[in-house]
Amino acid sequence: METGKPIAVGITESSASNAAVAWAAARAKKHKVPLVVLHVLDDRWIVGEALPYVDVLRQSGLDMLKEVGERVHEMQPGLQVSLELLEGAIGASLGDYSKNAAMLVLGSSGHARGALTDRALQAAAVAESPVAVIGPGQEGGRGVVVGVDGSQESTQAVAFAAAEADALGEELTVLYAFTGPNRWIKAGLPSSRFAAHVLEEEQVVLSETVAGLRQEYPDIVVHGVLETVLEPADALIQAGSNARLLVLGSRGRGSVGRLLLGSTAHAVLTRPPCATIITHLRKSEHKQ
Repeated sequence: METGKPIAVGITESSASNAAVAWAAARAKKHKVPLVVLHVLDDRWIVGEALPYVDVLRQSGLDMLKEVGERVHEMQPGLQVSLELLEGAIGASLGDYSKNAAMLVLGSSGHARGALTDRALQAAAVAESPVAVIGPGQEGGRGVVVGVDGSQESTQAVAFAAAEADALGEELTVLYAFTGPNRWIKAGLPSSRFAAHVLEEEQVVLSETVAGLRQEYPDIVVHGVLETVLEPADALIQAGSNARLLVLGSRGRGSVGRLLLGSTAHAVLTRPPCATIITHLRKSEHKQ
């Protein structure tokens, strides 16, 4: 089950936003938690020349929220829905609201009332809850894919993904993209034995991860894949192209400590192949 906290979905006027609302509403109904529909009035529009029209902008945002709320009630009768208009920087406002949410859901692309891709990236970087990024036309995939690299963040992402696969009755693919040896050899590494040894060690990391999951979730089929050719983001996008869900940690083993969103997560979110969830390092693990 989700925690007692609601699922929050940020909206704009776009097809991706509509897809995010439908996905979030279905998840909230399934897990019997409330849904909060959010719209952020970007603080860029409440200064300067637009200042005299702030009330009009606020009313427009409230009208949009009301319309979406009515649509949610039609899609998911009986679901508890609340509407909130926020003001401020879009990414920061949504990230801050995530403290009160079990999950923050956003559309993957669009341009109306703020760049959705930028907003998703900003919110995913600072959110304290998992962030789901949903695009239009992503229904119909099968299986859950999770990216791993041996980091603490990816370990938690695996736990989240396994719980999702178990709840959905889907197979789980654990993907470890490790292309270091290939780059080293191209750069002139003299010993191919060293590269082979490194790959063997990384295969052990993957095998141990998969073995642990099979013990904890004996009813789900778990596949372990070690990718040595494609870069991590490309490998995840390819693997997720026919998946129902893609899960990855906000930062991986190679991320610079000061970066809130790792390069792989950032690259995947710019073109998510299916419903994509970014998990964040927390003291308590995700439970379904």
